Amino acid sequence: MKWMKVAIETTTEAVDFISNLFDELGLEGIQIEDNVPISEEDKKAMFLDETEETEIVLGEDDGTAVVSSYVDPKTDMDKLVLSIKEGLEEIGLFVNIGKGTISVEETDDKDWIDNWKEYFKPFRVADDIVIKPTWEQLEEKKEDDIVIEIDPGTAFGTGAHETTRLCIDGLREYLTDQTRLLDIGCGSGILSIIGLKLGASYAVGTDIDPAAIKAVYENMKVNGIKEDSFKIYSGNIIEEKELQESVGINQYDIVVANILADVIIPLSGEIGQHIKPGGLFITSGIINTKKEEVEQALIQNGFEILKINEMKDWVSFITKVKC
Repeated sequence: MKWMKVAIETTTEAVDFISNLFDELGLEGIQIEDNVPISEEDKKAMFLDETEETEIVLGEDDGTAVVSSYVDPKTDMDKLVLSIKEGLEEIGLFVNIGKGTISVEETDDKDWIDNWKEYFKPFRVADDIVIKPTWEQLEEKKEDDIVIEIDPGTAFGTGAHETTRLCIDGLREYLTDQTRLLDIGCGSGILSIIGLKLGASYAVGTDIDPAAIKAVYENMKVNGIKEDSFKIYSGNIIEEKELQESVGINQYDIVVANILADVIIPLSGEIGQHIKPGGLFITSGIINTKKEEVEQALIQNGFEILKINEMKDWVSFITKVKC
Protein backbone atom coordinates (compact mmCIF):
# COMPACT_ATOMS: atom_id res chain seq x y z
CA MET A 1 0.00 0.00 0.00
CA LYS A 2 1.16 3.52 -0.78
CA TRP A 3 1.17 6.31 1.83
CA MET A 4 1.82 10.04 1.75
CA LYS A 5 4.75 11.18 3.86
CA VAL A 6 4.41 14.68 5.33
CA ALA A 7 7.66 16.20 6.64
CA ILE A 8 8.52 19.55 8.25
CA GLU A 9 12.03 21.00 8.40
CA THR A 10 12.26 22.70 11.77
CA THR A 11 14.35 23.09 14.94
CA THR A 12 14.90 20.73 17.86
CA GLU A 13 13.31 23.42 20.02
CA ALA A 14 10.02 23.06 18.15
CA VAL A 15 9.91 19.26 17.85
CA ASP A 16 7.54 18.61 20.76
CA PHE A 17 5.19 21.38 19.67
CA ILE A 18 5.02 20.07 16.10
CA SER A 19 4.56 16.50 17.32
CA ASN A 20 1.64 17.74 19.39
CA LEU A 21 0.23 19.53 16.32
CA PHE A 22 0.46 16.29 14.31
CA ASP A 23 -1.38 14.46 17.10
CA GLU A 24 -4.13 17.10 17.11
CA LEU A 25 -4.54 16.71 13.34
CA GLY A 26 -4.87 12.93 13.70
CA LEU A 27 -1.47 12.04 12.20
CA GLU A 28 0.07 8.87 13.63
CA GLY A 29 3.45 7.19 13.41
CA ILE A 30 5.42 10.37 14.07
CA GLN A 31 9.12 10.20 13.17
CA ILE A 32 11.77 12.65 14.44
CA GLU A 33 15.20 13.00 12.83
CA ASP A 34 17.85 15.14 14.48
CA ASN A 35 21.50 15.08 15.50
CA VAL A 36 21.00 15.62 19.23
CA PRO A 37 23.66 13.59 21.06
CA ILE A 38 22.37 10.90 23.39
CA SER A 39 22.91 11.91 27.00
CA GLU A 40 24.87 9.70 29.39
CA GLU A 41 21.63 9.07 31.28
CA ASP A 42 19.89 7.93 28.09
CA LYS A 43 22.83 5.73 27.11
CA LYS A 44 22.60 3.91 30.43
CA ALA A 45 18.83 3.55 30.04
CA MET A 46 18.91 2.30 26.44
CA PHE A 47 21.39 -0.63 26.73
CA LEU A 48 23.43 0.71 23.79
CA ASP A 49 26.91 -0.43 22.92
CA GLU A 50 29.46 1.78 21.18
CA THR A 51 28.53 0.53 17.70
CA GLU A 52 24.85 1.28 18.15
CA GLU A 53 25.58 4.73 19.57
CA THR A 54 27.68 5.56 16.50
CA GLU A 55 24.90 4.40 14.19
CA ILE A 56 22.23 6.48 15.92
CA VAL A 57 24.10 9.73 16.54
CA LEU A 58 24.97 11.07 13.10
CA GLY A 59 26.60 14.37 12.25
CA GLU A 60 26.97 17.42 14.45
CA ASP A 61 23.99 18.85 16.31
CA ASP A 62 23.09 22.06 14.47
CA GLY A 63 19.71 22.55 16.15
CA THR A 64 17.74 21.37 13.12
CA ALA A 65 15.24 18.52 12.95
CA VAL A 66 12.73 16.93 10.61
CA VAL A 67 9.34 15.82 11.92
CA SER A 68 7.47 13.40 9.66
CA SER A 69 4.25 11.42 9.62
CA TYR A 70 2.24 9.30 7.21
CA VAL A 71 -1.32 9.58 5.94
CA ASP A 72 -3.66 7.70 3.65
CA PRO A 73 -3.28 8.92 0.03
CA LYS A 74 -7.04 9.55 -0.05
CA THR A 75 -6.51 12.36 2.48
CA ASP A 76 -7.22 15.89 1.25
CA MET A 77 -3.57 16.94 1.23
CA ASP A 78 -4.25 20.59 0.37
CA LYS A 79 -6.51 20.90 3.41
CA LEU A 80 -3.99 19.07 5.62
CA VAL A 81 -1.06 21.22 4.51
CA LEU A 82 -3.13 24.36 5.13
CA SER A 83 -3.94 23.15 8.66
CA ILE A 84 -0.24 22.44 9.28
CA LYS A 85 0.72 25.92 8.05
CA GLU A 86 -1.83 27.50 10.39
CA GLY A 87 -0.52 25.40 13.27
CA LEU A 88 3.08 26.36 12.52
CA GLU A 89 2.16 30.04 12.57
CA GLU A 90 0.72 29.59 16.08
CA ILE A 91 3.72 27.56 17.26
CA GLY A 92 6.03 30.25 15.87
CA LEU A 93 4.64 32.64 18.47
CA PHE A 94 6.20 30.50 21.23
CA VAL A 95 9.36 28.94 19.76
CA ASN A 96 11.69 29.25 16.79
CA ILE A 97 10.41 26.85 14.13
CA GLY A 98 13.36 27.41 11.76
CA LYS A 99 12.63 26.91 8.07
CA GLY A 100 9.18 25.49 8.73
CA THR A 101 9.07 24.09 5.20
CA ILE A 102 6.52 21.36 4.47
CA SER A 103 7.15 18.56 1.96
CA VAL A 104 4.80 15.83 0.78
CA GLU A 105 5.85 12.64 -1.04
CA GLU A 106 4.51 9.16 -1.76
CA THR A 107 6.11 6.18 -0.01
CA ASP A 108 5.54 2.46 0.55
CA ASP A 109 4.10 1.26 3.86
CA LYS A 110 7.12 -0.97 4.49
CA ASP A 111 9.30 2.15 4.63
CA TRP A 112 7.65 3.37 7.83
CA ILE A 113 5.82 0.47 9.48
CA ASP A 114 8.95 -1.62 9.99
CA ASN A 115 12.05 0.56 9.56
CA TRP A 116 11.56 2.39 12.91
CA LYS A 117 12.16 -0.90 14.71
CA GLU A 118 15.89 -0.52 14.03
CA TYR A 119 16.01 2.29 16.59
CA PHE A 120 13.63 0.89 19.21
CA LYS A 121 16.00 -0.66 21.76
CA PRO A 122 15.46 -1.89 25.34
CA PHE A 123 15.47 1.00 27.82
CA ARG A 124 14.66 1.78 31.44
CA VAL A 125 11.67 3.91 32.39
CA ALA A 126 12.42 3.48 36.10
CA ASP A 127 15.13 1.94 38.27
CA ASP A 128 13.43 -1.45 38.07
CA ILE A 129 11.22 -1.24 34.95
CA VAL A 130 12.67 -2.11 31.55
CA ILE A 131 10.78 -1.80 28.26
CA LYS A 132 11.96 -4.38 25.75
CA PRO A 133 10.82 -4.64 22.13
CA THR A 134 9.63 -8.20 21.49
CA TRP A 135 12.17 -8.63 18.67
CA GLU A 136 15.20 -7.53 20.77
CA GLN A 137 17.35 -9.48 23.23
CA LEU A 138 17.89 -8.12 26.73
CA GLU A 139 21.59 -8.40 27.53
CA GLU A 140 21.48 -6.92 31.03
CA LYS A 141 18.84 -7.59 33.67
CA LYS A 142 18.85 -6.93 37.39
CA GLU A 143 17.30 -9.48 39.71
CA ASP A 144 14.35 -7.26 40.66
CA ASP A 145 13.71 -5.85 37.18
CA ILE A 146 10.17 -5.81 35.81
CA VAL A 147 10.55 -6.42 32.08
CA ILE A 148 7.70 -5.25 29.84
CA GLU A 149 7.78 -6.66 26.32
CA ILE A 150 6.11 -4.41 23.74
CA ASP A 151 5.34 -4.51 20.05
CA PRO A 152 3.14 -1.48 19.44
CA GLY A 153 2.40 -2.45 15.83
CA THR A 154 0.57 0.55 14.36
CA ALA A 155 -0.89 1.50 17.76
CA PHE A 156 0.67 4.33 19.77
CA GLY A 157 2.79 3.47 22.80
CA THR A 158 6.40 2.33 23.14
CA GLY A 159 6.89 3.89 26.59
CA ALA A 160 9.80 6.04 25.46
CA HIS A 161 8.00 9.40 25.48
CA GLU A 162 8.12 11.74 28.47
CA THR A 163 4.32 11.69 28.73
CA THR A 164 4.31 7.92 29.26
CA ARG A 165 7.04 8.17 31.86
CA LEU A 166 5.06 10.79 33.75
CA CYS A 167 2.07 8.44 33.87
CA ILE A 168 4.27 5.56 35.04
CA ASP A 169 5.62 7.74 37.86
CA GLY A 170 2.05 8.52 38.94
CA LEU A 171 1.01 4.88 38.87
CA ARG A 172 4.13 3.91 40.75
CA GLU A 173 3.31 6.32 43.56
CA TYR A 174 -0.39 5.56 44.07
CA LEU A 175 -1.13 2.06 42.79
CA THR A 176 -1.78 -0.80 45.27
CA ASP A 177 -2.68 -4.48 44.98
CA GLN A 178 -6.34 -3.48 45.36
CA THR A 179 -6.32 -1.01 42.47
CA ARG A 180 -8.83 -1.31 39.68
CA LEU A 181 -7.30 0.63 36.78
CA LEU A 182 -8.96 2.27 33.77
CA ASP A 183 -6.63 3.26 30.91
CA ILE A 184 -8.18 5.75 28.44
CA GLY A 185 -6.46 5.86 25.04
CA CYS A 186 -4.52 2.73 25.95
CA GLY A 187 -2.74 2.33 22.59
CA SER A 188 -0.38 -0.65 22.86
CA GLY A 189 -1.62 -1.29 26.41
CA ILE A 190 1.71 -0.37 27.94
CA LEU A 191 0.35 1.57 30.95
CA SER A 192 -2.21 -1.11 31.81
CA ILE A 193 0.39 -3.86 31.52
CA ILE A 194 2.82 -1.94 33.73
CA GLY A 195 -0.01 -1.29 36.21
CA LEU A 196 -0.82 -5.00 36.38
CA LYS A 197 2.86 -5.91 36.71
CA LEU A 198 3.10 -3.43 39.59
CA GLY A 199 0.26 -5.25 41.33
CA ALA A 200 -3.05 -3.76 40.19
CA SER A 201 -5.89 -6.25 40.64
CA TYR A 202 -7.68 -5.51 37.35
CA ALA A 203 -7.39 -3.21 34.34
CA VAL A 204 -9.69 -1.99 31.57
CA GLY A 205 -8.47 -0.13 28.49
CA THR A 206 -10.28 1.89 25.84
CA ASP A 207 -9.03 3.31 22.55
CA ILE A 208 -10.67 4.85 19.49
CA ASP A 209 -8.14 3.13 17.20
CA PRO A 210 -9.26 -0.42 16.26
CA ALA A 211 -5.57 -1.33 15.72
CA ALA A 212 -5.09 -0.99 19.47
CA ILE A 213 -7.25 -4.06 20.17
CA LYS A 214 -4.91 -6.42 18.34
CA ALA A 215 -1.77 -4.76 19.74
CA VAL A 216 -3.05 -4.94 23.33
CA TYR A 217 -4.01 -8.60 23.23
CA GLU A 218 -0.70 -9.57 21.63
CA ASN A 219 1.23 -7.59 24.26
CA MET A 220 -0.88 -9.10 27.06
CA LYS A 221 0.01 -12.58 25.86
CA VAL A 222 3.75 -11.99 25.56
CA ASN A 223 3.81 -10.42 29.06
CA GLY A 224 1.90 -13.29 30.66
CA ILE A 225 -1.16 -11.18 31.51
CA LYS A 226 -4.22 -13.35 32.13
CA GLU A 227 -7.25 -12.57 30.02
CA ASP A 228 -9.51 -12.34 33.08
CA SER A 229 -7.42 -9.49 34.53
CA PHE A 230 -7.50 -7.10 31.55
CA LYS A 231 -10.34 -6.12 29.22
CA ILE A 232 -10.22 -3.67 26.32
CA TYR A 233 -12.97 -1.78 24.49
CA SER A 234 -12.84 0.06 21.18
CA GLY A 235 -14.64 3.38 20.96
CA ASN A 236 -14.90 6.98 22.14
CA ILE A 237 -15.80 7.03 25.82
CA ILE A 238 -16.56 10.77 25.73
CA GLU A 239 -19.35 10.37 23.19
CA GLU A 240 -20.58 6.76 23.29
CA LYS A 241 -23.13 6.06 26.01
CA GLU A 242 -23.02 2.31 25.44
CA LEU A 243 -19.25 2.28 25.97
CA GLN A 244 -19.61 4.35 29.14
CA GLU A 245 -22.06 1.81 30.52
CA SER A 246 -19.87 -1.15 29.51
CA VAL A 247 -16.85 0.35 31.25
CA GLY A 248 -18.92 0.84 34.41
CA ILE A 249 -19.87 3.57 36.88
CA ASN A 250 -17.93 4.18 40.15
CA GLN A 251 -15.72 1.19 39.37
CA TYR A 252 -12.12 2.43 39.35
CA ASP A 253 -9.57 3.49 41.93
CA ILE A 254 -7.33 5.08 39.28
CA VAL A 255 -8.03 6.31 35.77
CA VAL A 256 -4.99 7.12 33.64
CA ALA A 257 -5.15 9.03 30.35
CA ASN A 258 -2.04 9.74 28.31
CA ILE A 259 -3.73 11.64 25.49
CA LEU A 260 -3.81 15.19 24.17
CA ALA A 261 -4.86 18.27 26.11
CA ASP A 262 -7.71 18.88 23.68
CA VAL A 263 -9.08 15.42 24.50
CA ILE A 264 -8.41 15.55 28.24
CA ILE A 265 -10.42 18.77 28.56
CA PRO A 266 -13.75 17.24 27.44
CA LEU A 267 -12.81 13.90 29.01
CA SER A 268 -12.56 15.59 32.42
CA GLY A 269 -16.29 16.30 32.21
CA GLU A 270 -17.17 12.64 31.59
CA ILE A 271 -14.60 10.48 33.35
CA GLY A 272 -15.50 11.32 36.93
CA GLN A 273 -18.55 9.03 36.87
CA HIS A 274 -16.31 5.99 36.37
CA ILE A 275 -14.07 6.75 39.38
CA LYS A 276 -14.81 5.65 42.93
CA PRO A 277 -15.30 8.48 45.47
CA GLY A 278 -11.83 9.70 46.42
CA GLY A 279 -10.28 7.92 43.43
CA LEU A 280 -7.55 9.37 41.22
CA PHE A 281 -7.40 10.71 37.68
CA ILE A 282 -3.83 10.78 36.31
CA THR A 283 -3.39 12.65 33.04
CA SER A 284 -0.51 13.37 30.71
CA GLY A 285 0.13 14.10 27.03
CA ILE A 286 -0.29 17.80 27.82
CA ILE A 287 2.08 20.24 26.11
CA ASN A 288 3.06 22.99 28.56
CA THR A 289 1.30 25.72 26.56
CA LYS A 290 -2.01 23.96 27.38
CA LYS A 291 -1.25 23.54 31.10
CA GLU A 292 -3.52 26.28 32.45
CA GLU A 293 -6.38 25.35 30.13
CA VAL A 294 -6.34 21.73 31.30
CA GLU A 295 -5.97 22.72 34.95
CA GLN A 296 -9.06 24.97 34.70
CA ALA A 297 -11.11 22.18 33.11
CA LEU A 298 -10.11 19.68 35.79
CA ILE A 299 -11.05 22.03 38.62
CA GLN A 300 -14.34 23.02 36.97
CA ASN A 301 -15.25 19.34 36.61
CA GLY A 302 -14.78 18.57 40.30
CA PHE A 303 -11.20 17.36 40.52
CA GLU A 304 -8.77 18.40 43.24
CA ILE A 305 -5.22 18.91 41.96
CA LEU A 306 -2.84 16.87 44.12
CA LYS A 307 0.34 17.21 42.05
CA ILE A 308 1.58 18.74 38.82
CA ASN A 309 4.64 16.96 37.42
CA GLU A 310 6.62 18.16 34.42
CA MET A 311 9.24 16.62 32.14
CA LYS A 312 10.75 18.75 29.37
CA ASP A 313 7.79 20.37 27.55
CA TRP A 314 5.18 17.98 28.95
CA VAL A 315 2.84 18.17 31.94
CA SER A 316 1.05 15.57 34.05
CA PHE A 317 -1.75 16.22 36.54
CA ILE A 318 -2.48 13.88 39.43
CA THR A 319 -5.98 14.70 40.62
CA LYS A 320 -8.54 13.36 43.08
CA VAL A 321 -12.30 13.07 42.76
CA LYS A 322 -13.83 15.25 45.47
CA CYS A 323 -16.01 13.17 47.78
